[in-house]
Amino acid sequence: MDAVSTLIRMARLEAGVDVRCLLAGGHVMDNPPGPTGQVPFHVLLAGRCVVQAGERIVDLEAGDVLVLPRAGRHRVRVRVDTGAPPVPATRHEGASVATLRSSSAPDVDLFCGHFTYRPGAGELLFAGLPDVLHASFGTGAGSPLRLLGELMRNEAALDGPGAGALLASLCEALLALVLRGDGRTPPAAATPAWTAVADPGLRAVIDAVVHEPQKRWTLAGLAEVAGVSRATLVRRFPAATGTGVADFLTRTRMTVAADLLTTTQRSLEDIAASVGYRSPSAFGRAFRTVTGTTPASWRRAAALTRG
Repeated sequence: MDAVSTLIRMARLEAGVDVRCLLAGGHVMDNPPGPTGQVPFHVLLAGRCVVQAGERIVDLEAGDVLVLPRAGRHRVRVRVDTGAPPVPATRHEGASVATLRSSSAPDVDLFCGHFTYRPGAGELLFAGLPDVLHASFGTGAGSPLRLLGELMRNEAALDGPGAGALLASLCEALLALVLRGDGRTPPAAATPAWTAVADPGLRAVIDAVVHEPQKRWTLAGLAEVAGVSRATLVRRFPAATGTGVADFLTRTRMTVAADLLTTTQRSLEDIAASVGYRSPSAFGRAFRTVTGTTPASWRRAAALTRG
């Protein structure tokens, strides 16, 4: 299994569409902060809109996806190009998805939803992503979002048996697209995930660490995997991923460890060895550096959350 698929599997996400917005004219939608463990996303299939998250303002065009791993309150403004007043819209509560629909032909087709993660690897995965994750795929014939978007539209419109489950699966597929960086080359304003590196050597390093966290990795060993010198790896890796090689190695190991702590009853000694640490104490120090808590406390907190 590739690294992106492995990380998504470990995250054990639940996903869903909160509302589909088919709007004409200008609208402003304020989104309150979600609960802990919930990550909002927006998929724009037609029209234009602007999202303001804190001090960050992101222009979205058709074929853009926005994921907000640490979003509090954020605002979505649609049809910003015309300054047109909003056309009255009515919210329809369907069996699986709500639709906010204007009384006239829509200019904007926007899906708003969320990913929910439980305490564990998902928390660390999203913590390692940019605050604002913006990917541009376009809507042309070669866009991977074209077919996915049509499937989302069809299921939301039909809203029949199984639509909720199908939409949840499509949303997970959407995250996979964003994390692997498919589609056209992102514009300068787009923010890629560290998983979306284009360099095949750096992708090989990411795959190797995700799949073999127990290995005694060194800079020299990872440089050999990448097919470059140590100096080149040290220079290229942070430029492409936004994090240093050592930090990436530690965070990935702790992500795997978090999954094992919350989904198995394996001993701390066994888990430490599974992520490349010869002693539980060294593992505990690394885990606390990344998460702010001890492995044992993390396991207890996760158990309480599960009830």
